[in-house]
Amino acid sequence: MLGHNGRMVAWEYALLVRRREVSGQAWRLTYHWYGPDGSRRDVTDYADTAIAHLNRAGAEGWELVTAEEDVNNLQGSTEVHRYHLKRQIG
Repeated sequence: MLGHNGRMVAWEYALLVRRREVSGQAWRLTYHWYGPDGSRRDVTDYADTAIAHLNRAGAEGWELVTAEEDVNNLQGSTEVHRYHLKRQIG
């Protein structure tokens, strides 16, 4: 894809994963950020909603590309949401 200046547009990609799992008698909610450099960070302490995490990423130039939900449950014990993001390089 060519940008406004006629040069090729390059992108980098990241992934935000929201996981909700049964922990004892309660649900535990965690968020992990997988960066374009291959890093993995637990960002759970930043906020307790996916919207807050996505707004933070948006403020850093990230755009949501797709979102998917995976309810992995024989007993309804795990729920995973994946948010795929991209931002222009350069």
